[in-house]
Amino acid sequence: MDKITICDLEVFYHVGVPAEERARAQRLLLTVEMRRDCRRAIESDDLSGTTDYFAVAERLKALGKGREWRLIETLAAEIGDIVRREFGVTQARVEVKKFILAEARHVSVTIERGG
Repeated sequence: MDKITICDLEVFYHVGVPAEERARAQRLLLTVEMRRDCRRAIESDDLSGTTDYFAVAERLKALGKGREWRLIETLAAEIGDIVRREFGVTQARVEVKKFILAEARHVSVTIERGG
């Protein structure tokens, strides 16, 4: 199985348990590992045989428009489902980093889907 990774994609989503935290979009970093068989793309040098990481990034940047989540766990699971359903990925690993605690570099949640 081959792996395509988007590392630390910067997005701005409304996320947080209290409503006041969700009132403003927060900076998050998304790392999305997508596993699939890329042999067809490798043999043909054709994008149609793999996952278009640019399209995935654009989809994820647009995901937050008009949306909000209470938990980054819910957000991570939704992203995993999206990349599997819409981009031909068999397995997805999604890490969401949130910069909410002053005493910590970040808080993160990682989910894995498929397999």
